[in-house]
Amino acid sequence: MGKLDPDISFRPAVEAVFGKDNVIIVKSAQGGQPIRRWYKKWKQPSLEISSNATPVEQAQTAEARTEQPIGDLYQIMMKRVNGTLNGTRPATVTFIWMQGEADAGNGLDKAYKECLLGVLNQLRDDLHREDINFVIGRLSQFKTDSGWETVRKAQVEVAEASPRGAWVDTDDLPRTDIHYNGEGSKELGKRFADKAIARINGKTDSNKTAVNQACKEK
Repeated sequence: MGKLDPDISFRPAVEAVFGKDNVIIVKSAQGGQPIRRWYKKWKQPSLEISSNATPVEQAQTAEARTEQPIGDLYQIMMKRVNGTLNGTRPATVTFIWMQGEADAGNGLDKAYKECLLGVLNQLRDDLHREDINFVIGRLSQFKTDSGWETVRKAQVEVAEASPRGAWVDTDDLPRTDIHYNGEGSKELGKRFADKAIARINGKTDSNKTAVNQACKEK
């Protein structure tokens, strides 16, 4: 998310629908960070090092236990948001979220859904509105281990549990490694815009509709 420039594909798509003077975009992102840096009520989960763990896995679990700032990136984001709004109240608010790889392992994945819901709730509280739309970018299939899949599943479940939520499929986006390349980031921005526009217009999330239809056909 840190490398995604909203001016390349996200902003043009949104402004084309709603008008340049009717759109306010505030970006606040830092790549590779755990959700604890956005969730103010995050608590250290109980982590156990398996006796069968490799030295690398042991080091990773130990690192997950280290003290890191809690909620600091969220506070930075809200300072930017409040500074940009300067007391005005937009007709709608849509939150775009692309994060998760730093929590997809070392036992942190088990708390991811609760933490993501917590981020959304604190945003509703701090902006004093319950009508916030949100679009979640699901982690790609870069990895297939259980922790990675737990985070992917949580992201979809959180999005589909709310009439204001939607999620973006990133599995087919071109990457250089774990991150998307220029074309991948451009397409990701467009997909975020398409979902955001649909939520603002009150349309059903197409991903959710497709999943429900597939279940009916079985």
